[in-house]
Amino acid sequence: MTATARTQSDEAADEAAATAGAPDKGDESAAVDIKKAADQDDVTVGGTEAADSLAEADGDADDYADDLDEAPRASSSGVGAGAAAVVSTVLGFAALTGTWTSRVAAERETLIGQLGTKQTDSPADQVAALYGNGWHMTALVNGGFALLALVVAVGVLARPLFGTPGTSEQSPWVRSFAWAGVALGVLGLLVSAGMYLDLFASMPTPPTAGTGAGAGQ
Repeated sequence: MTATARTQSDEAADEAAATAGAPDKGDESAAVDIKKAADQDDVTVGGTEAADSLAEADGDADDYADDLDEAPRASSSGVGAGAAAVVSTVLGFAALTGTWTSRVAAERETLIGQLGTKQTDSPADQVAALYGNGWHMTALVNGGFALLALVVAVGVLARPLFGTPGTSEQSPWVRSFAWAGVALGVLGLLVSAGMYLDLFASMPTPPTAGTGAGAGQ
C-alpha cells in the first residue's frame, strides 16, 4: 500500500509540473499578435518618414530649379540695363558733337538747294537754300539723336518702378550712365532747338542792291 501510494503521488507531481511548465496557447497567440502589431507600426512609421524625406527632397529640387531659372534672367536683365545706359550716354554725346549721319543729311540738303536755286532768286533765298537748309537739317538729325538718348536713359531708370524681375536694384554705375544719358539728351535737345530756331547765330543776310551800289560809288 505504501509503495502504491508513493507511485501515485509521484505521478501526480509529475503531471502538475508538466502542466505548470507548459506554455499557454492563448498567451502565445497574444504575444504573436502584439509582435505583429509592433512590426506594422514600425513599417508605417518608416514609410511615413521615407515619404516625408522624398517630399522634402522634391521640394529642394524644385527650389533649386527655380533658382536656376531665375538667376539667368536677373543676370541678363542687369547686363541689358547696363548696355542701354551706356548706349544712351553715347547717343547724347553724339547729339552734341554731330554724327556722320547729320553731315550726310546736311550735304544732301545743300545739294538739293543748289539744284533748285535759280539766278532770279533773291540773295536771301539763295543763302537759305545753300546754307540755311543744311544747317537746319543738321539740327534736326542731332535733335533726333538727343531725343533717342533721353528715351533710352529714362527707360533704364524707370525699369525698377514696374517691378520687372531682377531689376529691383540696379548697380550704381548703371544709374550713373543712365543719368549721364538724361543730362546729355536734354542738353542736346536744347542745343539742337537753338540751332534750328537760329537762336545762337542768326541766318546771314546778304547786302541789298542799294547798299552795294552806294559802297561802289
